Formats: sequence, structure tokens, C-alpha cells
Amino acid sequence: MNHYLPHIIELRTRIIRSGLIVLSLFLALFWVDEYLYTFIAEPLLRTLPAGSSMIATEVTASFIVPMKLAWILAVFFSIPYILYQLWAFIAPGLYPNEKQKILPFLIASIVLFFIGVAFAYYTVCPAALSFFAQCTPTGVRVMADISAYLNFVITVLFAGGIAFQVPVITLLCIQSGLVSIGLLEHLRPYVIVAAFIAGMLLTPPDVISQILLALPMWGFFEAGLLFAKYLDKQKNRILTNAHKP
Repeated sequence: MNHYLPHIIELRTRIIRSGLIVLSLFLALFWVDEYLYTFIAEPLLRTLPAGSSMIATEVTASFIVPMKLAWILAVFFSIPYILYQLWAFIAPGLYPNEKQKILPFLIASIVLFFIGVAFAYYTVCPAALSFFAQCTPTGVRVMADISAYLNFVITVLFAGGIAFQVPVITLLCIQSGLVSIGLLEHLRPYVIVAAFIAGMLLTPPDVISQILLALPMWGFFEAGLLFAKYLDKQKNRILTNAHKP
């Protein structure tokens, strides 16, 4: 037990540091939470028909929902620091070659996650909301609940971040030897179907957002395969040159 005590203390310290960063960001964002919600609501406000508006169906919603958004954004913006603390905890136990392999994947995963969130906010959300607005029956006045809308946006943004992890997952599976490039090429039709199923499960039930999420997943799968082939060629070239007299 004494052998593990220093590691437990270090883990506790890093968890506390991560928690303090999240709390600090929340306190900073809490003072501007109304402006943050206005920014998040912008895709909907642009598509609402004239005379429509957003409403709060609960007495406390106008206070709780922006505060909830502040918490979510605090965690969201803390992800790089939290992952750094995790990396700093596990890195001493890894060999140098393992660090060289894992670190690029970790950095790429973080960058792609934020790119996926931005893609979902600026592309998927407006397209899906425009589709919903056009489907509104004549005589029906759209009045979106602020709590339901926040849940919708967070779901779409999170789905976008997850979808953009496909190239990292593809490369990781190939580099670790779990699958081969040839096997993934053989499974391409199943991967395409899986991408559209994932788009259906991760997004609200509309065709537009499902397609806009599934297509990048398919594209990133192909990009991961191409990059894996490139790395494989480079590796073979190095081995060939090493065996030349």
C-alpha cells in the first residue's frame, strides 16, 4: 500500500488542479453567461420565422440554463488542461518510444475535437434548424424552449467532436496492429453504413444533420487510411534503405 501512496497523492493533486481550473473558468464565465447563451442561440434566432421567439417554460430556467451553459463551457475549455494533467500522471510510467507514439495521437485528438465542435456549430446546427423551421406547418408559431434548445445544441456539438475522432481511431487501430489497412479497405462498405448509423444515433432525428455528420466521418475514415498508407510506405522505404549495402 505504501508503494502506491505517492501515486495516489499525485493523482489527487492533479484532480484537484483540474477541478480548480474548471471552477475558475466557471466563475469567469458565469458573469457573462447571458451573452454566451445569446451566442449559442444565434443559429436558432437566425432561422426563426418573424414573430417567433425563445421562451422559458420554467420559473428558474432563465437563471439555471445560462448557468448550466457556463458549467458546460468551463469543462469544455478545460479539456486540454485536464488531458495534460492526465498525461503528466501516466507519462513517467511509459517508455520513450511509447511517449512518442501516444503524444501525437493525444494532441491530434484534442485539435480534431475542437474542430468538430466548430464544424457542428457553424454547419450542422444552422442546416438542421433551417430544416426544422421550413417544416413548420402553416399557422403554427415556433417558440423554442431555452432548456430544450441548449440540450439540442450540446448534443450536436458533442456529436461533432466525437465524429472528428475517426481518423485518430483509424490510425490508432492500424498502428497498434489491431487491424490492417487491407482489412479496413475490405470493410469500407460496412464503415460507410456505420457512419450513417452513428450520425443517426448522435444527432437529432432529422436527415440533414445526420448526413452532415456522417459524410465527414466517412471522409475522415478515408483520410486516415490514406495517411496510414503513407506512413507504411515511409516505413518500408526506411527499412529498404537500411538493408542496402
